[in-house]
Amino acid sequence: MARKKSRQFGNSNQRKLVTYLEPKSPISEQFRTLRTNIQYSFIDEEMQTIMITSSGPTEGKSTTAANIAVVFAQQGKRTLFIDADLRKPSSHYTFSFTNNVGLTSVLTRQIELGKAIQIVEPLGLHVLTSGPLPPNPAELLSSKSMNELINQTKEDFDIIIVDTPPITAVTDAQIIANICQGVVLVVSSGRTQVEDAVKTKELLLNTGTKILGAVLNNRKMKDNTYYYYGKK
Repeated sequence: MARKKSRQFGNSNQRKLVTYLEPKSPISEQFRTLRTNIQYSFIDEEMQTIMITSSGPTEGKSTTAANIAVVFAQQGKRTLFIDADLRKPSSHYTFSFTNNVGLTSVLTRQIELGKAIQIVEPLGLHVLTSGPLPPNPAELLSSKSMNELINQTKEDFDIIIVDTPPITAVTDAQIIANICQGVVLVVSSGRTQVEDAVKTKELLLNTGTKILGAVLNNRKMKDNTYYYYGKK
């Protein structure tokens, strides 16, 4: 697969990437625990495609998704992060990349996948940003091109992490859930309402996708850890 360009990590725009900037911190250790639990969730099949979503906005799903991708790349896995939030994308800010081309460009066949992917060095983490925002996100994500893209990436990468919009806001996440092997749900302490989390779980179960677990975000624990992963 052709590489478009690489970008070295810096400290200016990667403050949310604690797994890279502070790899020995308690939070980074929890992300590594999350990685291990995800891997053990798939015993009888090869696990490659994981969707990260939340009930509503500003619950930390994109930050969680980016850090999960980082810890898989740190493990030596050939990892691809796909920003499938075609309404409020953020990966180009997180990884300090341009967003002139990306997922939407590939789906509309304006550019080949390999030329749209950008690489974060020194991790070797591959990133497919959202690309220009389309007028029809749900239609693009449910297209034959999206299925073809996922199938292609499964041939080229060990792990594909897909960031989506909140599941209760639009149908996009439910569409993506149908083509991913598992879902991790991010909930925010003090923000996510119980009824919203329950509704989100029901919507995900209706897609037939395996719910791998939940990440409780923004809650300071007594042992100074901030994330907890629990298998459903």
